[in-house]
Amino acid sequence: MKRSAIALLAFAIAAGASSLAAQTVSSSLRGATPLNDEGPAPPMLPNRNTSERESRNYPEQPPVIPHNIDGYQVDLNGNKCLSCHARARTAESQAPMVSITHFMDRDGQFLASISPRRFFCTECHVPQSTANPPVSNDFTDIDTLLSRASPGGRR
Repeated sequence: MKRSAIALLAFAIAAGASSLAAQTVSSSLRGATPLNDEGPAPPMLPNRNTSERESRNYPEQPPVIPHNIDGYQVDLNGNKCLSCHARARTAESQAPMVSITHFMDRDGQFLASISPRRFFCTECHVPQSTANPPVSNDFTDIDTLLSRASPGGRR
């Protein structure tokens, strides 16, 4: 009898502590929407539409698209991005050329045109919106870190 009372008391304390811990979460990216409900969709914010290149937020990040791409056809039948970013069109459009890595096949052989595995730009490259990030980012590029002089040491 005494053991079952102690076990019951321990269970009650554990249950109370876990429910208290669950209630202490004050904010989340979901807002006040419970986990088993689907909240309202956030509003669609406009895209940045600038010719300035964005700095990268983490190492090896693909460059972001600094302009609106609504209505661009990027599918098996065509790729609107290449009308400006193809090697033959960059002088006319003043857009950056597609990276040379996009001309390599999976065996490392260079092709005359974009590799089929790199044809769908929006699998890696995304347009930037005017949204404020929900979490701050203090990423510093390695080149910036290396250019800083360390106190009493070498660069």
